[in-house]
Amino acid sequence: MKKIVTYFLAVLAWASCGTLRQSGTVNPSSSEPLLTREVGIVDTPQNKAEKPKDVSSEEAASQKPSTTQSAQENAQEGEGTLSDQIIAFARTFLGTPYKLGASGPKLFDCSGFTRYVYKHFGYNLTQYSGAQFTEGREVASYADLQKGDLVFFGKRGSVRNIGHVGIVVSINEERGSFRFIHASTSGGVVESESTQAYYMMRYIGARRILPDEDRKD
Repeated sequence: MKKIVTYFLAVLAWASCGTLRQSGTVNPSSSEPLLTREVGIVDTPQNKAEKPKDVSSEEAASQKPSTTQSAQENAQEGEGTLSDQIIAFARTFLGTPYKLGASGPKLFDCSGFTRYVYKHFGYNLTQYSGAQFTEGREVASYADLQKGDLVFFGKRGSVRNIGHVGIVVSINEERGSFRFIHASTSGGVVESESTQAYYMMRYIGARRILPDEDRKD
């Protein structure tokens, strides 16, 4: 009887060990080896090839210098005469809004604009246009104008009193006129012609801040 019981217990023990050994094996269809393949092999730094990053058109555009930045860099690199550099720098602010008393660089009034531009090149002008009319040297007539000169205009209510200032950007000798850049109340920083009736009627005179130079328009 004891032999039968012993034999029976031995059979049960063998069956249990076999079950444990079977449950401990790795089943190829289970999720565990799949997880091992995804994490342990494919995503390891040694086996994962790094793909080159694609730069989108927006990112590429953002990496390119803006037109304003390029113009400012050119103005600072000493291209052309001093007056050419001043004009190039002034033009980088075209479209900047007008605000009375503002001296830049995001907002300007007329004398704040001329002061800011000239200060960039080492010339310190006062803020008020009437005071700027006393600085530098007098330019007697249109025929004597050169690029970079300051040109002054009268106020709306009193054309004999200085109320506006700009910077000459070109001279038309045939027409006896000039083009100038300035901070206007209506359009911000713009370029205008002296032949426009408003400016023709209010022109008072010009002052030269820069050294004299041969005119090359």
